This record gives sequence, C-alpha cells and structure tokens, in this order.
Amino acid sequence: MLEILEHTIEDSVKLIPFLFLTYLLMEFIEHKTKEKTKETIKKSGKFGPLIGAILGIIPQCGFSVSATNFYSARVITLGTLIAVYLSTSDEMLPIFLSEGVSVDIILKILAIKLIIGMIAGFLIDLVINLKNKGKNVEKDKIVDLCEKEHCHCEHGIFKSALKHTANIFIFIFLITFVINIAIHIIGEDNIARVMLDRPILGPIISGIIGLIPNCASSVIITQMYLENIISVGTMISGLLVGAGVGLAVLFRTNKGIKENIRITVLLYSIGVISGIILELIGLNI
Repeated sequence: MLEILEHTIEDSVKLIPFLFLTYLLMEFIEHKTKEKTKETIKKSGKFGPLIGAILGIIPQCGFSVSATNFYSARVITLGTLIAVYLSTSDEMLPIFLSEGVSVDIILKILAIKLIIGMIAGFLIDLVINLKNKGKNVEKDKIVDLCEKEHCHCEHGIFKSALKHTANIFIFIFLITFVINIAIHIIGEDNIARVMLDRPILGPIISGIIGLIPNCASSVIITQMYLENIISVGTMISGLLVGAGVGLAVLFRTNKGIKENIRITVLLYSIGVISGIILELIGLNI
C-alpha cells in the first residue's frame, strides 16, 4: 500500500505546474472572450449545433452551464445544447497537456467529439423542427447560474486558476490512487480484458461514468485511457456523455423532469452508440 501511495504521489505532484499554467491560460482566454462567446451562441440560429460544437471544445469554466441556462430559457435549441454537451472537453485537455500527450492525438480526439456533436445536433434539430412545424416556442428569462454559483472570476484569474488546479489535483490524486489499487488487486491484464476486448460493454460502462455530474468523470476516463486500461473508442464514449455540471444544472433550471430525463438518455445513447461504432471499426489514435 505504501508503494502504491508513493507511486500515486509521484505521478500526481509532477502535474501541478502544468495544470496551473494550463488553467491560467484558460481563465485568461475565458474572461477575454466570455461575453462574445455567449452573444455568438445566442445569435447562432439554425447554425447553433455547428457553433455550439465548436465553442464546446474550448474548455471554458461552466460553459456547459451557460448553454444549459440558454436552453432552459429557450434561447438555443436542444440540438445546440446536445452539441455543446457532446463536444465539451472539460478536464481532458488539461490532463492531456500535463501528461505530454501528442498535440496530433489531442486534435484528433477533439475533432471526433466536434464532428459527432455537430452531426447529432443538426439531426436532433431537424427532427424537432419537422415535429413542431408551425408551433410557437415560448422564451423565458435567462437565469445565469454559471455566474452566480459556478464561476470564480470575482477572485481574479490567478486565484481562480489556483482553485481549479487544487480541485483537479485532488481528483487526479484520488482517482489515480483508486486506479492503482484496482490494478494491483485485480490485475492490469484482467481490467484491460474486460474493457478493451468488449467493444459494447466498454463504452456502456464508460458512458455511465460520464454521467457523473462534475469533472470527476472526465478525470476518471482520461486517466484510465492514459493508463492503457481502456481504448480510445471507450474513452470517447465517456467523454461524449460527460457534460460537467451541465446536467445537474439542467435538472435545476429546466422545467419538466421527464424532459430532462429524456435529454440525459439521449446524450447517453449518442455517446455510447458512437463509442461502440468507433470500437467496431477499430479506431486507433
């Protein structure tokens, strides 16, 4: 156990400077572009899924929360919301950068998420438009919970980046520790056999992990991929489903529990099916 703990500390501590610099840059970009990003997605109209998918891959603080509030107020379409959820990178990008993952690999994974999010978004909007043709959609007042509860901008970008770094470091440390214990007890070969050699079960389990309504899900999935426990298709399945705290805010701000459940099931289904397809075609990045 001491050896596992020592290995976990060694693996986690070395990430701190990379995480901090990454989050500092992300905070700077976010606070410089935040209002422009919101205005862009609000005015996106029928191109919402495209713009939402593109903006979603930019790892901004609470962007999935902002998109959720826009949908709750019916400012954006369901297709745009799903596109944002599917393309949102959350903690994957900082962890990849911290671990020195090739830029080429990162760009390919982001591109896959963007394309799946965009296609799914357009198809969802097309189906809804055909179904609701001629109906009026009421627009409600926007309640921006991101600014009220999920943003730390009042402390400045330095403290905000430091807080993000501390939070994600704790997650990384705990998840890495658990993974290391699991690998030691169960055996890396046995775990890999369950997740890697089963192109259907792997994405299903990964998708369930992705439903965890915070950054822990993307941390778990990304770390498992970096530990060669899961394949790229299984990883993408979970990352597609993972929408940060967006789903939690959806159940709080959007009226209609049944609709929220349907949205969650839709998101999960798209993520898992996409992961299974990628597994079956043998995607290897």
